[in-house]
Formats: sequence, C-alpha cells, structure tokens
Amino acid sequence: MLTPSVHPRIEAIPAADWNRLVDADTPFLRHEFLAALERHGCVGEALGWLPRHLALHDEAGRLVAAAPMYLKHNSYGELVFDWAWADAYHRAGLRYYPKLVVACPYTPANGPRLLAAPGPGQAEHRRALAAAAQALAERLGVSSLHWLFPTEEETQLLEGQGLLRRMGCQFHWHNLGYRDFEDLLAAFSAEKRKKVRRERRRVAEAGIEIRLRHGHEASEAEWALFHRLYEGTFDKRGGIPTLSLPFFHEIARTMGEQLLLVLAYRGGRLVAAAFDLIGARTLYGRHWGCFEEYHSLHFEACYYQGLDYCIARGLARFEPGAQGEHKVSRGFLPTPTWSAHWIADGRFRRAIGDFLAQERAGMRDYLAEMYTHSPYKGVDSRAEAS
Repeated sequence: MLTPSVHPRIEAIPAADWNRLVDADTPFLRHEFLAALERHGCVGEALGWLPRHLALHDEAGRLVAAAPMYLKHNSYGELVFDWAWADAYHRAGLRYYPKLVVACPYTPANGPRLLAAPGPGQAEHRRALAAAAQALAERLGVSSLHWLFPTEEETQLLEGQGLLRRMGCQFHWHNLGYRDFEDLLAAFSAEKRKKVRRERRRVAEAGIEIRLRHGHEASEAEWALFHRLYEGTFDKRGGIPTLSLPFFHEIARTMGEQLLLVLAYRGGRLVAAAFDLIGARTLYGRHWGCFEEYHSLHFEACYYQGLDYCIARGLARFEPGAQGEHKVSRGFLPTPTWSAHWIADGRFRRAIGDFLAQERAGMRDYLAEMYTHSPYKGVDSRAEAS
C-alpha cells in the first residue's frame, strides 16, 4: 500500500529522503536547490509557481517516490511552450489556468521527473506516482498536467498511461573520449575547425582572461557582479529575472561544488560571466550576461570553456541550454527532448493530440536538417554523438 501526499513546501520532506531519490546527474532537482527557490521568493504566488510536491510513502512510512510539482497560473519559465493552447482555451470560453506541471522551475534540462529509488520496486513506484499525479489533477479540477523534460523511458511510461507525447529539440555535445580540445577539433571538418580556432583567438587577442570558480570558491563580490549580469540579460530581452542574489548565495553555500562560474576579465574588470550546473555525468549551461561586448566572447564563455571543462573532468555530456541553431557548428548536435501531457477536456485532448502528431513529424524533419550542418567529419561521428 502506497500513500500519496502533497506538500506546499519542499522542506516538509526531509532533505535526505528526497535526495536519496534524485539522480546524481540532476543537481537542479536536489532538495537544496528547490528549497532555495522557495525560501528566496523565486517561486510562489507572485510568480505563478505554487509548490505542490507529490510524495509516495510505503506502509513503513518510507519515501519511495516523489515529483517536483507546481500549480501554475501562467506558462512562464517552463520552456515547453503552450501559450497557443492557453489562447485556444480562452477563445473557447474555457480556463486553461491553473494547471499542474512537474518540472524544475526555469530549467530546461533533461532528466528524471518520476523520482524513485533504484531497486526491484522502482518501475511500480513510478507508475503509482504517475497515477497519483493524474488523480491529483482530477481532484483539483485543473485543465491539464504536464511533465516537462523527462527521460525518454519516463515519457514512454507516461504515454502508456494515456498521456500525450511532445517532441522538442535541443543541441547537446557528447564526449567520445577526447583527450583535449584540440583532439575534439580534429574530429571537425577543416572549415569548422578553423572557425572555432579563430573565435577563441579573437577572445585572447582582446585581452580577455577567463577564470573558473566553483560556487563555494567564488567571492561575494563575484556573485554580486554575476547577478547584475544575469538581471541585465533578462532586462535586455524583456524577461523576468526570477532568481535572486540570496538564492545564488544559498546554493553556493549548500551545493557549491555543483556550480560553475565562468568569469571573463579584461584589465582586471569583470566584463562577462556564464553560470553552469555540474552533474555526475553532465554539464548544464544556464545563464550568461555581459557588461561589454567582445567578438566571440559569448561562444568562449558559454560553450568552449564548458567543453574544456567536460573533457578535463571526463563528463559525458554538455547541455548548453534551450534553442540555438548556432550551437551546431560548434559541436552541439540536435537531440530530441520530451514532455508528456494530460488534458482533461476530451475535445481539446483530441485536438492537441492531432497537433502534436503533426509537430513530431515536422520536428523529425528539423532534426534531420540540422544534422546536415554537423561540423564532424563523416557520418559515423554524427551517429555516435546522437
């Protein structure tokens, strides 16, 4: 017998119990990360992300499965875009919000969402968790339930329970055992290899010095400057900088070894920075900002330094964030991403299902087209990296 419960604060679940279910490759799902979001107002009523974390306990009271769940009053910060669905509901005189999402806020990174401890009962616990989530959605009377960026295996499980599968695309790099950055470039075509070298050279010729800091190594002044850059990027793009400086200070203290700041200095002044999260196997690129523009500095801070870091540390993969076709020529290949959707209204479920089938066909064509721009020499390199 498994007992579900819903928690409006992650701190209601003991950190050790939650983290025991979290894959070591997903630092953004650690209890420390989610708790810091809640403590420092990065989620909540004002931003439309209301925590409703779902937990399953066995007869002995042991946490066996959980999902980071939120009641949403908007679609901001999800990066699986359903604005058109909300508009269609509105035009039909129906309410799309509130809805439920299972996700890490503002983080388009792939990984487990049906959190369950490895072992003989894992598959059963995942199925029970998915069923409990849908039962909660029905009980709350929400329009829909969305699982964002789950693994393909989880997506298949959710699809088997009647949810609609959605396919997206990101651009990821895979480590094929490269000895160093030059070994990676040796796998590129001559033209693309020359382009990357030229971009890195331009940064060096501009007098830019790159310094890497893990979260616990960065000073308060460096964090403050980075946060100004983070806010500035959102201001330029008309977005909302939801992550506060106290949030970054807290995760630097509680999980600093899994944070990486790439700091770009010129003449002793910080001119740009990038922020990454480090998993057991994967580096996740998250945020970037600059006080001054320099040719190719974005590529250096956000991509090339991360590739260097992955090769040096033996990490298997680099996910540099959502979107960005310019990443392909720099070694990041098109990779399918997934989401799964339960839609309460039968008419809209059928309409959205038809749309998603057409979208998947178009997305497969898009991935195939993007592969033709791969910088790697030969089909075998591209196939292995996929």
